[in-house]
Amino acid sequence: MSRRMIHKRRICIVEYSPEEYSRHYIVQALFKLMSEYEYEKIKVTDVAMKAGVGRATFYRYFKTKNEVLIYYFEHYRKEFEFARRFYPRCKEDYVAVAESVFTMFKEHKDAFVLIRKARLEYIYLDYLNRQFAKMFRREGREGSDYLPYIYAGMLFNISMGWLDNDCAEHPAALAETVVNAIYWE
Repeated sequence: MSRRMIHKRRICIVEYSPEEYSRHYIVQALFKLMSEYEYEKIKVTDVAMKAGVGRATFYRYFKTKNEVLIYYFEHYRKEFEFARRFYPRCKEDYVAVAESVFTMFKEHKDAFVLIRKARLEYIYLDYLNRQFAKMFRREGREGSDYLPYIYAGMLFNISMGWLDNDCAEHPAALAETVVNAIYWE
């Protein structure tokens, strides 16, 4: 099986393995169950049954339900990076990247509403902290060891505030605000 991904002026065929399908079904099952039940009351057996896989399959890919959420973040981070194949060099580039981030967040708003309802936002914040730290190391950015946490914290807090406001502001306006707060000309 494959899925067609369309990115501005290019079409890519992405092949998914059976393992990726199983992971996808597990993620979808967890979110469906989260919309119906309290997170703490959802058992791995429930997720596996809803996903149409066995418990052993669940545990082949994930140790905990929280790891399912981390996989969800990681999957969409990779998709985001695939779509953005350039390094920002000016303020307008940073605004475009930030707008893309907020657009993707808004597309996944329902999942974040469920995560927030279950009081699992800390998983998202931890994920952002790790990703920004990796990015800063990879890019060899100089400065404070705490700088990645400033960026992660800002993105997290703005995302959660925006979510609480039902993502009412346009992603471009939000991106402009964020970049203006951190971009020094």
